[in-house]
Amino acid sequence: MAEFHSRPSGPSRPSDRGSDNRGKDRGDSRDSRGGGGDKRRRFQVRKKVCRFCVDKSPFVDYKDVKTLRFFITERGKILPRRISGNCARHQREVTVAVQRCRNIALIPFAGEK
Repeated sequence: MAEFHSRPSGPSRPSDRGSDNRGKDRGDSRDSRGGGGDKRRRFQVRKKVCRFCVDKSPFVDYKDVKTLRFFITERGKILPRRISGNCARHQREVTVAVQRCRNIALIPFAGEK
C-alpha cells in the first residue's frame, strides 16, 4: 500500500518565514498611515461609460477621424478598453475602424517622433 506524505511543518511561503505580524499587513495598510480617524475615500471614482452607447450610434464610422483620434495615443497605438471606457462591442468596432482608417491613410500607422 502507498504511504502518503504530509507537508513539511515549516512555513510554505517565503513571506511567512520572518514575519511576526501574520495577517496584520494584509488589508490594514490604511490604518497605519495616521492622519485622523476618517476612513472614507477622498475621491469618488467615476465609472467609465461607452461613448457610443451613450450616443446610441448604430456603428463606428471609420471616416470620422475626429472621433477616432480620441481612441489612439500620440504614438498611434489603439487605447485599450479599460482606459477608453468602451464596451466590448464598440471597442471591437473602434479597432476595425482605426485599422481601416490607417489603410486609406487618414491617420498614420505610427505617431511622429
